[in-house]
Amino acid sequence: MSKKVLSTPENLQVIFEDNHLIVINKRPGDIVQGDKTGDMPLSEVVKLYIKQKYNKPGNVFLGVTHRLDRPTSGIVVFAKTSKALPRLNKLFAEKDAKKTYWAVVKNAPPKEEETLVHWLTRVPKQNKSYPSNKQTANSKKAILSYKVLKKLDTYFLLEVDLQTGRHHQIRAQLAGIGSPIKGDLKYGFDRSNKDASIHLHARSLSFVHPVKKEKMTFLAPPPSEPLWNACC
Repeated sequence: MSKKVLSTPENLQVIFEDNHLIVINKRPGDIVQGDKTGDMPLSEVVKLYIKQKYNKPGNVFLGVTHRLDRPTSGIVVFAKTSKALPRLNKLFAEKDAKKTYWAVVKNAPPKEEETLVHWLTRVPKQNKSYPSNKQTANSKKAILSYKVLKKLDTYFLLEVDLQTGRHHQIRAQLAGIGSPIKGDLKYGFDRSNKDASIHLHARSLSFVHPVKKEKMTFLAPPPSEPLWNACC
């Protein structure tokens, strides 16, 4: 990923913030949490943002509650308090947050809308998941629903609702029906995007606030580039 697109405290796309949580629109290229690359993760960028905004001395508390793949964009939620963190972790673990994604594919899916059920087998050495129509050893059931939102000249915009949260689930399942996501070389698209992103975007997220107990829904605009702009 080109470091030019990575978020900084100055250009961070904050969707919502209160005392207990902060919701970010992640750029493709940001890693949510530190990894072997040594690149600064989004979690550290958000800490710096909070530290600078509120002139906080010392360390800033910030908890990672869920993740998005590095090449994807969209909504990520962080906990700002130790009270909110375990509640948000539980909410995501128990699938009490409704996630909707947008995906751009070149090959039309078999149907205008459908629920897909696969068994995914993760291969850590390849950092990849393989879909199967039958249960196999070490596989996990993966369920999503998609519908075609828009037909472009040579691409299709799909809206995807997740019912399970498996490794690379949307990428693997859409590839499994012959509709790999634009730019996703790992899952069978014919070429990568110039910035190494893929056209997968965490568009909306709904959940009950972990402290205030209010229903909250967030929307994130996709990255500003020609194909995403044509989708909106």
